Parts: sequence; structure tokens; C-alpha cells
Amino acid sequence: MSNAQLLDEGSQGHPCDGAAVGGNTRVERRRSRASDDAPMEILTRLPALVVLERIPVPTLAVGRDGIILFANTTFAEMVGYQQESLAGLAFPEIFDNAPPAAVTAPSEIDALANLIVQLRHSEGWTVQARMSQSALMRRDDPVVLVAFENLTERLWVDER
Repeated sequence: MSNAQLLDEGSQGHPCDGAAVGGNTRVERRRSRASDDAPMEILTRLPALVVLERIPVPTLAVGRDGIILFANTTFAEMVGYQQESLAGLAFPEIFDNAPPAAVTAPSEIDALANLIVQLRHSEGWTVQARMSQSALMRRDDPVVLVAFENLTERLWVDER
């Protein structure tokens, strides 16, 4: 089942407490109702985009063609963009130090795993962050899902 279907159908039995827009996709935020549902049952029904949005770590989902499919609010805040404006950008467009052809295929994105990368902030300065390897590991996964640790302030202080 796709994320869009999960979002449309929602999690049965959970009242909606608001919605946010991520790219062109509506991300519903839901609260667990007091019930006898086991925690694992609740997790099973929770849509993936809701989980990604709630993670307090800057996170990106990138398609096999190198196009950003989803950026959570934390990532958007780290690079100073509106969340909606990141979806649809080519992955290299947010990098300061990577040539456009260098990071498009999932294997090339994975080559940056655990390295410090330089991201382009909307105000023109550089954000230095450590990029994780993809959380989706199978070769046939259509999406690369990476997280970032913002190191900008720490590296700036260490240089002094």
C-alpha cells in the first residue's frame, strides 16, 4: 500500500487532530485514542509519512531519479526552506559541495553515508551535516531515506 493510500485511508479508529502539507501530499497527524489496542497494532496502522514528519531528526526521502520526494519539517528548518518547496528539487540542488551529476542514483547517495556534507541554506550560508546511510536497504527499494545530523554550530565552535 502506498503512503498516499495510507494517508487517504488514515489509521482506523484514531481521531484526526490536524493536518500538514508535505510537498503535494497531505500528512495527517493523529492521536491514539484510549483503547485496548496493543501498541504494535497502533504502530502497524500508523502511516509512514506521519512517522517521518514526527521524527525530530532532519530526514529526506529521495526517489531513484534523485528527486526529493519528501522532506520533514526538521530538515526544512535546518536548510531554511519551506517544506513544500523542497519536494521536487533534485537532490544535488541542496548541496554546496557536490556537482549535480555526483549524487543522483541511490548507490551514489549511499556513497555519502556517514560523511559530512555541505548543504545550501536558503540564506546562502553552508550547513554542515553528517548524512546517514539509507534506512531502506534493499536494492529494489524505490526510495532512499536518509537522516542528517546538523554539525554546523559544533564544527564552527571547534574551529575557534
